[in-house]
Amino acid sequence: MSHRKFEAPRHGSLGFLPRKRTKKHRGKMRSFPIDDAAKECHLTAFMGYKAGMTHVVRKLDRPGSVSHKKEVCEAVTIVETPPIVPVAIVGYKKTPQGLRTLKSVWTKTLNEEVRRRFYKNWYNSKKKAFTKYTTAEDFDGKFEAGLAYLSANADFIRIVAHTQPALLGLRQKVANVLEIQINGGDIDAKVQFAKALLEQQVPVDTVFAEGEFIDVLGATKGHGYEGVVTRWGVKRLPRKSHRGLRKVACIGAWHPARVGYQVARAGQNGYHHRTERNKRIFRIGKQIAAGEVDTTASTVADLTQKGINPMGGFPHYGIVRNDWIMLHGGILGTKKRAVTLRKAIQLPTRPAGEINLMFIDTSSKYGHGRFQTDAEKAKVLGVLKKDKTE
Repeated sequence: MSHRKFEAPRHGSLGFLPRKRTKKHRGKMRSFPIDDAAKECHLTAFMGYKAGMTHVVRKLDRPGSVSHKKEVCEAVTIVETPPIVPVAIVGYKKTPQGLRTLKSVWTKTLNEEVRRRFYKNWYNSKKKAFTKYTTAEDFDGKFEAGLAYLSANADFIRIVAHTQPALLGLRQKVANVLEIQINGGDIDAKVQFAKALLEQQVPVDTVFAEGEFIDVLGATKGHGYEGVVTRWGVKRLPRKSHRGLRKVACIGAWHPARVGYQVARAGQNGYHHRTERNKRIFRIGKQIAAGEVDTTASTVADLTQKGINPMGGFPHYGIVRNDWIMLHGGILGTKKRAVTLRKAIQLPTRPAGEINLMFIDTSSKYGHGRFQTDAEKAKVLGVLKKDKTE
């Protein structure tokens, strides 16, 4: 019998099988934070679109670390978060087999963005979704009766909300729809809280706060069909190996006469559904009204009046025009991808410390990034030939 020359742990985790393209493209929340009736009613999740990355300089507040009270440079991700619009209330009942849907109560007005989600081909459809429901003579009576039924029988209350991609300036016309659980208060308070939110613009700063930890859910960046060395991280074979060396030499014993699921094989890499836990919000930026000076990227140490957009915009995304949040580190997915943001399920145990932002980089992400603002560039280079009017 043959044997391996050196023992080693297996390469790659089996906890993420099967490694294939996800069907949950926008980030599915399988669980929500534990409900506490003593708190006020609040939403537990939101949705945004990944714009890009930059870096910040901050004074680290971490006692015991060698970098404590020193300036550190860290990567951050900008997620554009235009307001979401709740359009329905859903009630759930606890059963021995899990949660069971009791009833869904929809509002009367639905935007075209969310109605596009109900069709595979909007152009050729009759666009009749929810028309009979909203034009019924006794709509108000059925609506109030549905809310009363939820108050009397439901154990959990969630809202159905949709994003507004038209505010982004991207090609996407179809809204992303998600269910968001309402935590805090009793069932009656939750139903009234959800009713007050229907058809309203819900901004991100009513859900999250600066310094808070959140979880990010979504689909990772896809890489297509890749081999075992890249996909699983197995060791390459010796240089003189016959018929290639980026392979697995032995894919199993003679018997059982099949290849086991745990053997590393080539296949799809990336575009998997993943959850990244405990991403800290460094800053929440508000949309700037017309005529106002954008100072959302200014800090105590850097008083330059500048917004979060780098010179030339974010590569492959463009200009952030709506509310946004700044997350510590990188997150999954490509630019423009919808990501689900949820309040953290399991908070970190060590103290987080103060954020202490000193500087936010807004130099161009296309080149070497010499200037932070257009005014600084004009001051150094003067009037460029392309900007001359004569």
